[in-house]
Amino acid sequence: MDIKNKKATRQSYGEALLELGKENDKIVVFDADLSSATKTNLFAKEFPNRFFDMGIAEQNMISTAAGISTCAKIPYASTFAIFAAGRAYDQIRNSVCYPNLNVKICATHAGITVGEDGATHQMIEDLSLMRTLPNMTVISTSDDIQTKWAVKEISKIEGPVYLRLSRLETPIIYDENQKFQIGKSVQIGEGKDGTIFATGVTVSEALKAQEELKNKGINVRVVDIHTIKPIDKEEIINCAKETNKLISIEDHNIIGGLGAAISEVLTEEYPARLIRLGVKDTFGKSGKAEKLMEYFEITSKDIVKQF
Repeated sequence: MDIKNKKATRQSYGEALLELGKENDKIVVFDADLSSATKTNLFAKEFPNRFFDMGIAEQNMISTAAGISTCAKIPYASTFAIFAAGRAYDQIRNSVCYPNLNVKICATHAGITVGEDGATHQMIEDLSLMRTLPNMTVISTSDDIQTKWAVKEISKIEGPVYLRLSRLETPIIYDENQKFQIGKSVQIGEGKDGTIFATGVTVSEALKAQEELKNKGINVRVVDIHTIKPIDKEEIINCAKETNKLISIEDHNIIGGLGAAISEVLTEEYPARLIRLGVKDTFGKSGKAEKLMEYFEITSKDIVKQF
């Protein structure tokens, strides 16, 4: 992990979308008056005839994206997660998922790490909302390399996708040769003393904790669950069998998020105790992202405390 080299996954999204647009002329992009923040402005500058700013009308954006997907186009619809998964939920459910249309919803500024925007803009329920929708694939990426892979990979699969992206700059975790697959997690390390399941911005925190614990003679593995749905059941079960302690950490409400998804697998397949770190059924607060992560106890230090 390159701690000094950081990039927000929303920036990686914008860069990857631009490259994808050059490779595939079926790609069209929608935004809801936030293109400079979601970084779709990079695509807009290069392909103005394939970019549509829908104004502050997220519901209309999703419905229009659904319509254009029936015309052999692949729409990427972007806005902040609070507006994508929240305000436009009805349109995602009934206009995209119910008819199983090929719409890619790429939501930036997810979680409490939005920071000073405060509780009204900190979307900590989106994984829960999106993974309960039939036909929806849900992905939450952790770094620049993984995000660029995901942006291109989801263009190759048919059907609705929700891609969760962050505002906070995070370390580069993977190198260019890393292989990813939708529905398959990435295990980092072979430790037997515990498993730390993480997703999105918390993967780098899990890796920091892994190093801190190693210095104490405790060897754990980190599992980056970038695909929340379909989730990697096989990996979860293997970790439950092979390690002594299971922990999940997420920038999301522990109800309905990563920890809940893992718990569902364990309950049905291999009952085991899971310690869930995340926002504990409360709204966020306004403050610096790093301070909020400390306040809501989703840092490497909070993982280490569990051992």
